[in-house]
Amino acid sequence: MTPDLPIDAVLPQVVATLADGGAAVLQAPPGAGKTTGVPVALRQSGVINGKILMLEPRRVAARAAATRLADLLGEQVGMSVGYRMRGAHAAGTDIEVVTDGILVRMLQSDPELADVGCVIFDEFHERALQADLGLALSLEVREALRPDLALLAMSATLDAEPVAALMGDVPVITAKGRAFDVETRWLDRPLGTAVGHGPAFIAAAVELVIRAAREAPGDILVFLPGVAEIAQVTHRLDPAHLGGPDGSVPRVLPLHGRLSVSEQRAALCRAEPGVRHVVLATSIAETSLTLPGVRVVVDAGRARRARHDPSSGMSRLVTERVSRAEAAQRRGRAGRVAPGVCYRLWTKGEEGGFAPFAPPEIAVADLAPLALELAVWGAADAGSLRFLTAPNPGSYAAAQQLLTGLGALDQNARVTPMGRRMAGLPVHPRLARMMLTDAPQAPLLAALIETGTPRRGRGEADLTPVWRTLRGEEQGLSIDPQAARGIQDLARRLRTRRGDGPDMSLGALAALAFPDRIALRRPGKEGRYLLSGGSGAVIDASDVLASARLLVAVDLDGDRRDARIRAALPLQEAEVRSVFDGQITKHHVCQWSARNRQIDARIEERFGAIPLHTSKWEDPPDALCIPALLDGISQLGLGALNWTAKSRSLRDRAEWLRRHAQLDLPDMSDVGLIETLDQWLAPYLVGVRRFEHLKEVDLVPVFDTYLGRKRQQIDILAPERFEAPTGTTVWIDYSADEPEISLRLQEMFGLDRHPALGTSGRPILVTLLSPAGRPVQKTRDLPGFWRSSYDDVRKDMRGRYPRHPWPEDPLSAVPTRRAKPRR
Repeated sequence: MTPDLPIDAVLPQVVATLADGGAAVLQAPPGAGKTTGVPVALRQSGVINGKILMLEPRRVAARAAATRLADLLGEQVGMSVGYRMRGAHAAGTDIEVVTDGILVRMLQSDPELADVGCVIFDEFHERALQADLGLALSLEVREALRPDLALLAMSATLDAEPVAALMGDVPVITAKGRAFDVETRWLDRPLGTAVGHGPAFIAAAVELVIRAAREAPGDILVFLPGVAEIAQVTHRLDPAHLGGPDGSVPRVLPLHGRLSVSEQRAALCRAEPGVRHVVLATSIAETSLTLPGVRVVVDAGRARRARHDPSSGMSRLVTERVSRAEAAQRRGRAGRVAPGVCYRLWTKGEEGGFAPFAPPEIAVADLAPLALELAVWGAADAGSLRFLTAPNPGSYAAAQQLLTGLGALDQNARVTPMGRRMAGLPVHPRLARMMLTDAPQAPLLAALIETGTPRRGRGEADLTPVWRTLRGEEQGLSIDPQAARGIQDLARRLRTRRGDGPDMSLGALAALAFPDRIALRRPGKEGRYLLSGGSGAVIDASDVLASARLLVAVDLDGDRRDARIRAALPLQEAEVRSVFDGQITKHHVCQWSARNRQIDARIEERFGAIPLHTSKWEDPPDALCIPALLDGISQLGLGALNWTAKSRSLRDRAEWLRRHAQLDLPDMSDVGLIETLDQWLAPYLVGVRRFEHLKEVDLVPVFDTYLGRKRQQIDILAPERFEAPTGTTVWIDYSADEPEISLRLQEMFGLDRHPALGTSGRPILVTLLSPAGRPVQKTRDLPGFWRSSYDDVRKDMRGRYPRHPWPEDPLSAVPTRRAKPRR
C-alpha cells in the first residue's frame, strides 16, 4: 500500500473520471505522489479494462517509477509492474512504465492498443515531441477505434486548461502539494565572462557547491546541464570540503541517463547514517524521481535541449538558460522532506530575463522524425491531428522534402517501404537510411555524426582519421576520451542490426544520410563548393579536403549563403552514381555567359543542383537560345544593341509622342524596352549566339514591326528631320521634353516662320550655332529673335568671324552654308 500522500485526496475523483474510458487532466505539484499513487489506485479500483500504460519522458525516471511501484505492491519488477524502453524491457501484467517514444512504436504496430485500457502521460508539462505525438495519436485512436481507452495527462506546472480543451474539454482535477519552506540564495553579482558552460562556469559551479555544503545540512542535489559538466565538476570537487555541519562523510554520486542501473540506484537511494550524498544530476532529477534526504539544491541554471541544428541537418542538444518554471521545479526538490535551501548560480536581477517556460520541443526541434511517423500513421498532413502546438508549416514542408530525398516518402508525401523500415530504427531518419545498408561501418559512423567529433582543438574537416582512431586503427590524434566513450557506447547500441551488408566507404554512407549535402568544388575556386541542395559552402583553403572534387558535408556552420564546412568526408563520382542510380538526370542548358559574352550551351548530368559531368551542346535550338540572349541583353543593357541614328530617332520619337502627345504607343523607355524584349526583339534573334552578332541586327525594321500601324502616324506627328532654307537636313532631337534642332545661324537667314512639328504646329526648340559650331542662342520664336536679340549677337560675332556674313537685315538675307569669298 502507498503511504499517505497529498494525491490521496483526489484519487477517488481520478478513478471515477477514468472509469468506462474517461479522460482527464491531473494537476499536482512535485512531491504530491501522482507518479506512484495514480497507477496503483487505478489498478486496485478495477475500473480499467486492460493494462495501465504510463509514459515517462526519461529512461531513468521510467525505470525508477517501475521499481517504486513494484516496491509499493510488494513485488519484483517484471510481475505486476514492468517497464519498456529502447534496449531494455521487463514485462508487467498490469502496469507498464514506458518512455514516450515506445508508445508511438506501440501505436504504429497496433493502433487499437488491444491489451491497454489506460494511457497516462506523466510530466506532460515537459512537452517532449514524442509525448505530444503520442497524445495526438492516442486521441485519434480513442475517437475512431477505442472509445473505451482512458487517457490521463498529468502535470506539475503546465497550464491545464488548453490541454483539457485539446482532449475534448475533459475535467481538470487539481491536487494540493506537500512541500516545506525553501530559502533561496542568489549570487551577489553576475558571473560575467562565465556565461555558457565553459571552464569559468565549471569553476563557479564548484565554488557554489562547496559553499552550500559548508552552510546547509542534508544531502545536496546539484543540477548541471550534461554528462560532461558532471564529470568536470566531480573531478574538481574535493570531498574534504563537502562534509556537512554535522560532520557527515560526503559521497559524490552522478545521476544521468548513461549510467548503469546499479549506478542510478546508488544515487536514488537514501544515504547511510553518517553519510552525506552529493548528487550531481542532469535535468532528469527535476521531476518524477524522488531523492530521499535531499534538503539542499544547487542550481547551475543551465539545461540541455533538443534544437534543430541547421549545421548538422538534425536535432542537436544545446545548452541554454533554464526557464523560470524549470528553476521553480528544481528549487522544490529541496523541500520534499524538510525545510531546505536552494542556491542559484545567478543573481536575483538576472532572473527577470528568464523565459517563463521552456519552449515545447515541437516548436524548435527537427521535424523530420515527426513527419516520418505521421506518414507511417497515414496522416496526410500534421493538421489532421490534434496537437497542443501545431508544427510550423514551413519547417514541416522542409522535413517532408528531406524525407523524399532520403527515399522515405514518395513524391506525394506517402511513406515508402523503406520509410517504414527507417521509422522502426531508434535514430534520426538521416542515420536510419545509412543503417539500412547493414554496412559494418555504419553504426560507428552514425554514432560519430550524431554525437559530433571528439577531436580536441581545431583540426582538419575530414572525419576519416577520427573514425579510424575510434576503431583503434590510428594513433596520435588528440580526442576527448569521455566523448569517445560516449560515441562507442552509442555505436554498440546501434549494432543491433545484422551488420553483414557490403563494405561501403564512409563518404558513400554519409551521402545516403546527407543527399542534400553532397558538395562539388566550383571551377577554379579551391575551397568553394556547391551543395546538391542548391546552396553554397566553403572550406578553409589550407584543409586537406579543399582540393577534393566531391565531398559530403556532415557539419556546417548554418550560414544560408556560404556555410563553412566543419566536418566532411571525401566522395568519388563513381560512388555517387552507384548510390543514387536513377536519381541522376540529364539537363540541356542554355545560358548567357557574362564572362564570354555569348551563349553557353551544354549538356549536364546532375544530382540535385550539382553537375557531375558536362559536355558541349553543339546545336542548341533557338527556342532555348533566344531566352538566354534576352537574359544577356538584360544584364548588358540596351547599349549592347545596334543603335544607329535612324533607329535611335525612331525610338525617341515614338516615346516622346507617348509621353507628351498621349498617343497610344508601346512604352519605349529603357525600362519598358527591357521588360518587353521578348515581344519586340525575340523574333529577330534567330541564329544569334554571340555579343558581336547583336550588332548585326538592324533595329529600324524591328521597331517598324513593333509599332505596326502607328508607324506612319509617328512620321506625320513627329518628323525625323528638319530641312533648313539652305537645303541642309538635321535630325530633330526628341530625347528631352521638347524637340530640338541645332544648326548654324547663317543657314536660317530669310526664315520668317519658326520651325514646328508636322500638323500639330508645336514649336521646335532651335539652337543657333556660331560658324565654329558653338551655341550662341536658343529660341522658340525665330522671327522675334531676328527683330530683337540678333543685333546684339551680330555685334559680338562680327569681330570673331569676319569672313562670315552678318547682314543688318537677316530676314532679307540669303541663307548660306559658306563664308564670304576671299578678295
